[in-house]
Amino acid sequence: MKGYLAGRLAQAVLVLWGAYTLAYFILYLLPGDTLAIMLSASGMEADGLSPQELAQARAFYGLDKGVFEQYFALLWGALQGDLGQSLSLGRPVTALLAERLPQTLALAGTAIGLSLLAGGGLAYLTAYVQWRPLKAALARLPSLGFSVPVFWMGLLLIQVFAFGLGWFPATGSQGMASLVLPAITLAIPSAAVYAQVLQRGFQEVWQEPYIATAFAKGLSRAQVQARHGLRNAALPLLTLVGLQVGNTVSGAVLVETIFSRNGVGRLAQEAVLRQDIPVVLAIVAVSAAAFVVVNLIVDLLYPYLDPRITHTAKVT
Repeated sequence: MKGYLAGRLAQAVLVLWGAYTLAYFILYLLPGDTLAIMLSASGMEADGLSPQELAQARAFYGLDKGVFEQYFALLWGALQGDLGQSLSLGRPVTALLAERLPQTLALAGTAIGLSLLAGGGLAYLTAYVQWRPLKAALARLPSLGFSVPVFWMGLLLIQVFAFGLGWFPATGSQGMASLVLPAITLAIPSAAVYAQVLQRGFQEVWQEPYIATAFAKGLSRAQVQARHGLRNAALPLLTLVGLQVGNTVSGAVLVETIFSRNGVGRLAQEAVLRQDIPVVLAIVAVSAAAFVVVNLIVDLLYPYLDPRITHTAKVT
């Protein structure tokens, strides 16, 4: 296990470095001048400044250095815990993340919980129901949930539950009520994927010999499904939860924009538009770290759910 953890930690470092590096050079390949975009966003124009003032501004923000020189300066600062200054907001990136991250964590955590509850519940019900017409209808629901665009679902929920019924606020990030509609919007695609995978898992599990043995012992269908079916059918779902973390983070960008929530997703969208490189790199690093940590936890949970799975074979 120690060798496995060491290998996974080394992989995590490579993933974080690769994501950071790739994001940096993609941002520099984008058309436009970073300083001009920053000045335009603040209501100023580069043409209104003298060459000396432009040179001073570039030196102040470190934009007068070469691409690789800036890269190594930012990377070295990140390794020391200094994520730099926001070019457009003039504030430390760590302070911006500290303000925005709790909102995104609340949204992502609620969405993941809702998606697991809805997707798992739908798949469990589909496996339990024996009336074929209802079983077929329930089996098709995940395809519908997955095919609906997130932005359309968000606007529909706002129209019905905010403007129509007035149950929840349409925008904002104050209080639990403002969290309900964004979390449901973000949860629906993941719930559909979870339901599809778990439905197939139940189909395969019901064909296993130990299921017939459980019935032969006199257990009811509900007991067999709860004690023997769910645990084995949920193993592929565990891997999928780790992978869906990345989709949840990326989906937060769109959802927080739709509902005007002051989270990391909306901050990322604003930073990309302004080519605020330190902010974008910090968000990429945090997102990659969350993805790596969750997938490591998922891998470590596998042997507890299925004792046949060990990590010794993975160590080379």
